[in-house]
Amino acid sequence: MSIILGKFSEDDWDNIIRESSLISDTGSRIDFLSSKFLGIAYAESTLIGSRETKEVFVINLAAVDCFTFLEYVESMRLSKSFSGFSGNLRQIRYRSGIVSFKTRNHFFTDWRKFNKAFIQDVTQITGNDYATSVQKRLNVSEDYASILPGIPSVDRNINFIPADKIGNVILNKLKTGDYIGIYSDKTGLDVSHVGILIKEGNDIFLRHASSQKEYREVIDQDFKEYIAHKPGIVVLRPREYYPIN
Repeated sequence: MSIILGKFSEDDWDNIIRESSLISDTGSRIDFLSSKFLGIAYAESTLIGSRETKEVFVINLAAVDCFTFLEYVESMRLSKSFSGFSGNLRQIRYRSGIVSFKTRNHFFTDWRKFNKAFIQDVTQITGNDYATSVQKRLNVSEDYASILPGIPSVDRNINFIPADKIGNVILNKLKTGDYIGIYSDKTGLDVSHVGILIKEGNDIFLRHASSQKEYREVIDQDFKEYIAHKPGIVVLRPREYYPIN
């Protein structure tokens, strides 16, 4: 196991998680927790493991990519302590909590399938008649090579809402704390990026770990502007859950 704490000590994170567990509203709890990551650096490849390299259970709170950011926030919102967070992260990141490259949830829609006790796909409900379903084979590129060597391909139905259909009716159905995937129209991928929807009054933001060179950290960006030229969104919503450990 490898733990890198970053700007907060383990006691600090423990206090943050304990404070968040007292927030009854799920979206508000996620907003509170994810706000603690604002300004934390973006970094790729912070996890250890591949077809050739043995998987190591990593907690890196000093630098995140878009997906590990969501993993940490989701695991914290299920927890009442730092030790509980560590255990929940194993369950969120790995199927049945088994630490290995093959059992890691590599795709956003893996959460829909393997973390369904905590997460539900509300894309169709949110998108009304505009939601679209496509069948894709994940982890197979256009030249039929594996995108992630050592991981089998999987056929999966993916629901998404086209970006040009996202008006006020759909925006009103989105909630603070929704996990947003930016649908990818590329072969072999479900999404190209992920973040957390945050509503503040009349403003709607995507809170995410940005890889753009002018940011390269966790930021809030105007949601409507961000998705304007994207293919669409996938919406996963956390189920209500009161932390028990």
